Amino acid sequence: MVDAPQAANSDVSPSEYDVIVIGGGPPGENVAQFAIQGSDRTAVIVERELVGGECSYWACMPSKALLRPLDVLAAARALPGVASLVGDQPIDAAALLARRDDFTSHHDDSSQVEWAEKNNISVVRGHGRLDGSKQVSVTASDGSVRTLTARHAVVLATGTTAAIPPVDGLAEALPWTSRDVTNLHEIPGRIAIVGSGVVACEAATWLRGLGAEVTVIGMSERPLEKNEPFAGDLVARQFADSGIVLHNGASVEQVRRADPQDRGEGQLHGGVVEVSFSGHTIEVDEVLVAAGRRPASGDLGLASVGLEEIVAANKGFVATDDHLAASGLEGDAPPWLYVVGDLTGRALLTHMGKYQARIAGAVIAARAEGRSLDSDRFRDRADHDQVPQVTFTDPQVASVGQTEAGARAAGIDVETVEYDLASVAGASLTRDGYRGRAKLVIDRSSNVIVGATFVGPEVAELVHAATIAIVGRVGLETLWHAVPSYPTVSEIWLRLLETLDNQRRGERSPS
Repeated sequence: MVDAPQAANSDVSPSEYDVIVIGGGPPGENVAQFAIQGSDRTAVIVERELVGGECSYWACMPSKALLRPLDVLAAARALPGVASLVGDQPIDAAALLARRDDFTSHHDDSSQVEWAEKNNISVVRGHGRLDGSKQVSVTASDGSVRTLTARHAVVLATGTTAAIPPVDGLAEALPWTSRDVTNLHEIPGRIAIVGSGVVACEAATWLRGLGAEVTVIGMSERPLEKNEPFAGDLVARQFADSGIVLHNGASVEQVRRADPQDRGEGQLHGGVVEVSFSGHTIEVDEVLVAAGRRPASGDLGLASVGLEEIVAANKGFVATDDHLAASGLEGDAPPWLYVVGDLTGRALLTHMGKYQARIAGAVIAARAEGRSLDSDRFRDRADHDQVPQVTFTDPQVASVGQTEAGARAAGIDVETVEYDLASVAGASLTRDGYRGRAKLVIDRSSNVIVGATFVGPEVAELVHAATIAIVGRVGLETLWHAVPSYPTVSEIWLRLLETLDNQRRGERSPS
């Protein structure tokens, strides 16, 4: 737990605001801004840790700061004329970690607080919880309690925390979670990672790059099981090439640790760890649990507004309508309680939380001013099968929309097309030995794309074009006129369209 510094304005803040936001991560910051900008309305963020939240200090920013230098090194080693300069020299771990610390502002949120205050958003330190309609009680670190009242809206933006599975001895071993591994200060010689999703695969990439011996223990049949199967297969192949040991379809049964001690975030938490799983037992210096997230809704005062049972039935997530107003809230109209970010359970991604926050903030502002909500601008559309995501492994995995399996399950008349990315001139110029693949999932009846996946080095920037095509329902006939520059990796779009045409001609050919 981080001891947050006291806000300079905490003693002079009023007790009534137009908008109260519980949770100061990027979604909380965004919803406060969009709810009051261009007006004389007031907003306050209630935060018990650091303003900027998980993304700024324990997730997106530190993880990408750890991964980017390793990505550049891998590219350099695959380019003649550069490879000879780099050789087999290891990464400068001290410099990499120092740069990571710069990106997390050394866990100093003063710049985030300054941003909030410049935008007329107050910051109150402490744990916020609902205390009836439009009421929020805040418990400070010294135990004192104050009550805040909202004129228009309260927004819940408390996110999620790492889940620890109920494995014999695992919790007692004091394993690392995502917060430790993104803020590691001591590099383990040997580490076991429980899980094979996004956090697990990204962490395995930078841990191996920093010299650790890495064993990944995944319950699914391949890494990144929510993506197209070839994505996990390509990542697994690279894991093998880099020396990461991967166990698929495995289940951890028992963990035992000698002398477990909480030595601080990113430090080894005790002695040697013995991990038993699916007939194997290994000894490591640390265990990382990357087996999912749980909603931070346990102490939000939901019972005070009649939502406790509804939320419990929803596995702790607080469901919303497409205006991001909490579902199941009885009485008061218009709605006053909103939820944004991971806590909604819609898409556990920072960029999606910020997207939801912009919508919720705009809705709050419009309702406060008596304006109509009869516009797509005020509705969350993207969370309905239009979510983009990038996993920054080597190779990167960039996707948006539905997988083939998901589209078929939804009853869509599916057509697919795939292409080897290494055959695209722009990709092969990126590095020697380039490996990658691209796939489009198409709704045959409407001739529009409903899903896209790109796997390969530096494909992250490809996904936004696919996102625009999916959200805008751009027909494939129109996409023929979106000409990719040559030689870029974006030429994959032309190759996919050409391959699809050939497939369709084959279907029309007489037998």
